[in-house]
Amino acid sequence: MKTDLQDLLALRAVVQAGGFREGARLSGKSASSLSDAVRRVEAHLGVRLLNRSTRSVAPTEAGSRLLERLVPALDEVEAALDVVNHFRDRPAGTLRLNVPVSAARLVLPAIITPFLQAYPDIRLEVVAEESFVDMLAAGFDAGIRYDERLEQDMIAVPIGPRVQRFAAAAAPAYLDRAGRPAHPRELLDHACLRGKFPSGNVPVWEFDRGEDSLRVDPTGPLQVSIGSAVDLAVDAAVRGLGVVYLFEDWLRPYLDSGALEPVLEEWWPAFSGPFLYYPGRKHLPAPLRAFVDFIKERNEP
Repeated sequence: MKTDLQDLLALRAVVQAGGFREGARLSGKSASSLSDAVRRVEAHLGVRLLNRSTRSVAPTEAGSRLLERLVPALDEVEAALDVVNHFRDRPAGTLRLNVPVSAARLVLPAIITPFLQAYPDIRLEVVAEESFVDMLAAGFDAGIRYDERLEQDMIAVPIGPRVQRFAAAAAPAYLDRAGRPAHPRELLDHACLRGKFPSGNVPVWEFDRGEDSLRVDPTGPLQVSIGSAVDLAVDAAVRGLGVVYLFEDWLRPYLDSGALEPVLEEWWPAFSGPFLYYPGRKHLPAPLRAFVDFIKERNEP
C-alpha cells in the first residue's frame, strides 16, 4: 500500500512545528491524528523517522534525509493543486496569517469581514503572537509585521494605517494624586506599567518632540506580557495604578471617554504602519493572491 499524501503532510507539519501539539495548533488537526499519521508512515517505510520526547520531536537521520526531498515535493504538489483554483469563478481554500496581537486588534478588524464577504469560499486562519517566527517553516502563507522586523526575500504591501503613534496615559485620579509630568524624564518618578516581549526584552519608552528624542526606562508595580496581557495593564491604568504606554489607537476609546488622560501628548512618537509580507515566488496560492489584491485595492486613493 502506498503512503497516503495526507500522512506525509502530517509528518511535515509536525517537524516544521517542532511537536505534535504545536503542529496540531498550526494545522487545525488534533495531535492524536497527527501522531497516528506519523506512525502509519513509519510503519509503511519500516524505519523510525522521529525521535519523540515529552516536550518536542526531532527527525532521526532517516527522517532528515526523507524530509530534505519530501518538503520541496509536497510544496510543489500543493502549488500544482492550487492551480485549479484559477479555473473557479471564486478562489477557494485556506489562508493562514501570522500577525502581532496589535495587528489583530487594530488592523484586521476593518479588513477581514469585507474580505471574507467578498470571497465566501476562502477560510481565514489568524494566529496572533509576539514571537518572531519563521513564517514559511511554521506553515503560514503570509504575515503582518512592522518594517524593522520584515524578513529578507519577502514582498511587503502596506496594510492598515500608514502612520501610528505610541501614547502615554493615566487615569485622572492617578495624575491628581501623583502629579502630571511635564517632561519624559519625570516618568522616572512615576508608577509605570511595563510590557515584556516573549524573548524577555523589556522595551524602553521612546519620546520625540521636534529635534528632541529620548528614551526612558521607568519602573513600576506591574509588568505584563506584550500582546497577550496588555489589556491587563490598560485596565490597571484605568483603575488608577499608574501610567501606561501603548499604541494610541489601542488607548483611543479610553482617551475619548475620559477614563484615561493623555500624558506628554506633545512627545508621542510617530512611526510607519505595518506591512503584509509574503514570499516573493512566482505562483501564489489563490487565497493569498485574492487577499493581496484586496489589500492593494484598499490602498488605492
